[in-house]
Amino acid sequence: MSSTSEIGTALHIAVDRVVQNVGNQVVSRGTRAVNAIRNAELDVLKGSRSGKVYKKPFSRATYRASAPGEPPARRTGALRLNWNGAVKGGITSGNEVKITAELQSNQNYSGYLEDGAPHMAARPYKDKIIEKATPEIEAIYSEPYG
Repeated sequence: MSSTSEIGTALHIAVDRVVQNVGNQVVSRGTRAVNAIRNAELDVLKGSRSGKVYKKPFSRATYRASAPGEPPARRTGALRLNWNGAVKGGITSGNEVKITAELQSNQNYSGYLEDGAPHMAARPYKDKIIEKATPEIEAIYSEPYG
């Protein structure tokens, strides 16, 4: 017959494996959440806008800018294509699982577009991205853990 201490050790090992498995699933879901945010970002920043028509610099081509309050129009595509996604966190020393899934623009002017500047009205897009991605992210984290 096994001693109580051997049973306790076996249970401890089994629980640690379950916690590790759930932690791995949470990190995987964080990656899926980043992908959902990225897909929402691509969707929000595509399409035509209703602002003024401008000539592209050093070209004969024109583009239609965004109107104040609309997400930014695409002129070069740099804002739409330059984002870094990251999943931060994991299992803490207390066996808690904490994850942050984030997507951040690499363009130094993205904040000016979101918040506006002295001579430019805001072209907000972050809340629209979050609104579009939230249902998918909630579905991802609502899936049962196995």
